[in-house]
Amino acid sequence: MANNTLLAKTRRQGRTCIVLLVLLAFSLGVSEFNVIGIEAELASDFGVTLPEVGQFISLFALTYAVATPVLTLATGRFKRYSLLAAYALVFIAGNLLSAIASNFATMLLARIALGLVSGTLIAVGVTYIPELVSYKKVPIVISVVYAAYSMAMVVSTSVGKIMAGTIGWHYVMYSSLALAVIVCAALVVIMPRSGSTDEPVTAKDQAKLLIEPCIITGSLIFVFGVGSVYVFYGYITPYVQTVLGMNTYEASTTLLVYGCICLISNLLGGVLDSKVGMKALLVIFPLLGLALLGLMLAQSTLMAALFCMAAIAFLMYSFSVSCITLFMRVADELHPKALTLASSIEPLAFNIGISFGTAVGGLVVGNLGIQYAGGAGAVFTIVAFAMVVVTLLLSKKALLNREKNEE
Repeated sequence: MANNTLLAKTRRQGRTCIVLLVLLAFSLGVSEFNVIGIEAELASDFGVTLPEVGQFISLFALTYAVATPVLTLATGRFKRYSLLAAYALVFIAGNLLSAIASNFATMLLARIALGLVSGTLIAVGVTYIPELVSYKKVPIVISVVYAAYSMAMVVSTSVGKIMAGTIGWHYVMYSSLALAVIVCAALVVIMPRSGSTDEPVTAKDQAKLLIEPCIITGSLIFVFGVGSVYVFYGYITPYVQTVLGMNTYEASTTLLVYGCICLISNLLGGVLDSKVGMKALLVIFPLLGLALLGLMLAQSTLMAALFCMAAIAFLMYSFSVSCITLFMRVADELHPKALTLASSIEPLAFNIGISFGTAVGGLVVGNLGIQYAGGAGAVFTIVAFAMVVVTLLLSKKALLNREKNEE
């Protein structure tokens, strides 16, 4: 009887922790993407150009990409819960600075602060998942967590756009701050104080993971896959307003629908990974490339452009779960002490892709015009496809070697 009561209590705590991790991903996504829906307002208020406002996206992503592995490697001797609490405090501080920013430099500093800890915060959070659910449920739970990240785009780009146009962009940031405070406080109170990743580990022990061939090629899938979309998506708000001629509310509605489809994309990624594995990416990237190319060819033709945008949103995150499970599987099999680092590779590669894609998008927007961004993104999907092929070949070779050694 007592054992059954304890088991029920443990399961309830596990479900609560999963919900908190989903909310954490949502809060992180809101804080990252809230500038996308209000680019025009920020440019006007700070007296800068649209490409300069793009730095709020690219510099955040660059800081995220650099800081995530450095902090993960440098903090291996600290307990996971202590890191979670420390990163949460910095995350709240970054949101506060964004809310009170009155000039371009202050907002840029806030974006750097947020980028500094966002990757490590979600990476630490993801390491709890294998301890909270059964092995078979891990891909689905991961997909739900990252679906919350996509849902954040719905709120931060569409609702944020409406808020900025009616009561001011500062209230968008204050909303992000309130959410961050509530979620982080709940995490600190409820998440387990100890776990399997608390054993001290050196940077050398962890760094071995980064030279595994599958990790390198898998990361490049993310960099070019995410980058292919962000060449366009980093400037989606001015695209729908200037190229497609939408007003504020039409643009907000379009972004809302786009975000909802992205939510489906994340869930699709979990299902595909559990059923087919990484082979599904051999179909996903050619389709994504065609959708991006079609967007460029559509120009200002509304229905054609909207169809291509819907296709891009549907495929945008469908490849993510396969890469995440690859990273964690390689770590589990070859470098079990580097599990936290493995979970940080996804946000690292993801934000390198965002930074790279947004930067290329800025060049395209500034020199050719925003309507040509899709064509540049389509080129990126070719590289991503090639990396999928290489990764599958490496995985097959590694499997054959393991079977040979077992014999």
